[in-house]
Order: sequence, then structure tokens, then C-alpha cells
Amino acid sequence: MNEPVPHWTARLLAARKTRGWSQRDLARELARVADKPLPEVDSLIRRIRGHETGEHRPDAFYTRLYCIAFDMAEDQLFGTTTTPVPALALPSLAPDADLYERITRAIEQPSRVDLATVQWLEHCLAEHRRIEDTIGSRPLLPLVHAQLSTVADLARGARGQPADRAIAVLAQYAQFIAWMCHDSRQHASALAWYDRSHAWAIEAGDSRLAATTLNMRAHQAWSLGDPHRCVRLAEAARWHDGRTTSGVQGMAAQMAGRGHAQMGEANAARTMLGQAEDLIRCAAEHPEDEPPWMYFYDEGWFLMQRGMAELELGDGRRATDYLERGLSTLPGHYRRDRTWYEACLARAQAIQGDAEAAVATALKVIPDATTLNAYAVAELQRTAYELTSAGALGAEAIQDSLREPKP
Repeated sequence: MNEPVPHWTARLLAARKTRGWSQRDLARELARVADKPLPEVDSLIRRIRGHETGEHRPDAFYTRLYCIAFDMAEDQLFGTTTTPVPALALPSLAPDADLYERITRAIEQPSRVDLATVQWLEHCLAEHRRIEDTIGSRPLLPLVHAQLSTVADLARGARGQPADRAIAVLAQYAQFIAWMCHDSRQHASALAWYDRSHAWAIEAGDSRLAATTLNMRAHQAWSLGDPHRCVRLAEAARWHDGRTTSGVQGMAAQMAGRGHAQMGEANAARTMLGQAEDLIRCAAEHPEDEPPWMYFYDEGWFLMQRGMAELELGDGRRATDYLERGLSTLPGHYRRDRTWYEACLARAQAIQGDAEAAVATALKVIPDATTLNAYAVAELQRTAYELTSAGALGAEAIQDSLREPKP
């Protein structure tokens, strides 16, 4: 049985990623702040990798170096917690003295949960969602599990007006954990957490989250190659239309479109995607109406979804066009998503017959794919296979690069 990953590994990784540093950058920074010579950079990178994966904890010397390099206190970076709830050491999550006391009091006596505490939990979750876009799910999953345990205690104890909102936050946490389980290929756990999230969303009377959870289950079905279930779940999400938002409805329509595309039903797929596009444009006109977990959903993201659908339909030209346009709008911190869409782009270019572009795109994305996105790795392997089948050059370079260990 695998040991749980220590919480400090997520903090260590987040401290590096949020600064935009590679492991090589961090190695150089450690060498710069050290008061004695350190090993060569490649050796330091291996040590950093071991620390970030939790293979071993930094000793006192390296603990001090990390704290100096990141300008953070040891308790922030390596302590059991920096707030009353386990969280990453982010300045935006540090509660002031009054809020700290409120949260601590609520944890000790959950019936004293107030609106300020619930709002801080919502903010905490939003910040961790955005960090996950950069560092991926693996380091965050155990930390968010620990958060959910505390939130569940608070939700069970909440009374009066904060109770429904606390249960809705609990449903959001379960949905986020489900997503990270899916991203980590823990499919059974993902399904269980999606079901739990849906039940809590219904209990809280949050139709927007209930529909979103069904949309995410549709995405899971699509990922597992079950297009019929994908379409059924997307249609079920639309039972909540009228009590959700244009963005949530648009997500359901595009999931149905992707399901039809996976079945090879081009007309049905493009019809549903056209409906989704109209809904997403409405959502873009009033982003303030959308729930916080829809922060990533915009017209650029939708273009990439259309590219995925065209890829399913075997139209490499259309897929390439949609993916390239969507990727041009994707902010740099969405590293995990970028690896997936660029892997899709490589396969679209291969289908289009542009083997040279496909190989170049694949080789560029492999370093991030192997560390952040197992689905992207599978898509790149598929691209290499299709290039080999077509007798195109470059497939072997992709396969070799995927086999190489990455720093």
C-alpha cells in the first residue's frame, strides 16, 4: 500500500511553480543563497525532485536553503499547517487575527460556524483550484482531502443561514476531489466523489453545482470511451436548465456534442456545439452570474473543445484550426490543460498529414505531459502510433522522448 504524500510536498512544488521556476532555476537559486558549495546542478535537480515527490524530506540544511530561496518561514513551507485548515502557504489565504480566531473557534465548536468562515473556505478552495491548473492534481490531492475532512465537520455542525452555504462548499470540495481523482486516473474514486458531490449539491439546493457535477461525469464517460453515457449524462444536466446559468448549460451542450462526435455523428455533434457556442457567448456577456468553479470556461476554452470534437470526427484540418485558435488565448499558468490541448494538436496535425508539425508539437509538450498529464501522454503515444502506421518520419523520436526520464 502506497504511503500518503506529505502535505509539505504540495507547498514546496507550489512555491516553485508560482514563481515560474523550473527545477534547474531552483537549483541555481539554492546554489546562489547557500553559504557553502553545493553539488553540481544536475545532482541538485535530482535532490529537488526527490523532495518534491516526497521520496525524502529535506534535512535541516536544505530546509533552511528552501526557506531563504522562497523567502518563506519554515512553518509556512514545511509545518503541519499555516492556517486552522490545512492549506498551501499562499499570502492570499492568510486570515487576519479576527478571522483566524473565528475559524479556530468554529473548528473547536462547529455550531459556531459563521458566514465569514464559510466565505474563507470558498476562497481557500478557489485558490487551490487555480494552483492545480499549474502544478497538477497529484501533489494537491492529499491536501484537499485533509481540507474536506475539516469542512465536513464544519458543515455538519453549521446551523441557520450558514448551513446551506457550508454544505454547498462541501459539495464543491467533493467535486474538486473527484476531478483530481479523474485526472490521476483513479476512476472509481472519481465516480464516487462525483456522486457524493451531486448529493450534497441537491441537499444544499444548488442546481448549478448539481448540473456541473453531471457535466463532469459526462466528461469522465467520454474519457473512458463511453459516448452513449456521455450524452445521457449531459442531457440529464440540462434537466436543471432554468435554474442554472448560460455557462453551465453551455458546458452540458458541448459535452453532448463531444459524445455525439465520439460516436461519429457529425451532424448531431456540430448542432449541439453550435447551441453550446450561443450559450457561452451569453455567459461571456455576464461573467458575474457564473459560479466560481466556472472561472476557466470562456470562448477560447470552447474553441479547444470544438477542436477535440473535430478530432473525434477525424477532421484534422478543422481540429487544428480550432485548437490553434484556442491555445493562442490560453493563459500561461494553465500548464496542465495546455499539455492536453497541445497533445491533441499534435494528433490533429498528424491526421491532417503534416507529420513535421505533429512531431515538433509533440516533442515540445512531452516534458510537461510526463509530469502533469497522463492523458496527454496517452494522446502523444497514439500520435506516434498513427505516424508510424502512415509511414511518416519522427514517430520514433516521440516514443524515445516519452521513455526518457524528465527532470
